[in-house]
Amino acid sequence: MSQKTLTRADLAEAVYRQVGLSRSESASLVETVLEEICQAAVRGEQIKLSSFGTFSVRQKNERIGRNPKTGEEVPITPRRVMMFRPSNILKTKVIDGNRK
Repeated sequence: MSQKTLTRADLAEAVYRQVGLSRSESASLVETVLEEICQAAVRGEQIKLSSFGTFSVRQKNERIGRNPKTGEEVPITPRRVMMFRPSNILKTKVIDGNRK
């Protein structure tokens, strides 16, 4: 399995090659899209990207956890967590990609 990481620069380069915008316009477009996704998540909105998946924010309540080393019980504070649920199309592409 490949260890390459897809970066913002890689996304901007792909937009540059495929759409034909200038490199700076492509980078700006990628930044704008990512910023809008971030702001929607901060507002607690669900982000659905067709054929890709759904990002959502979930509120987790306070609970008691346990330190596995000492066995001591510690409270885990309430928090918001980001969740991602891939679409069936993305799941299929990932599974089929392993067979190539």
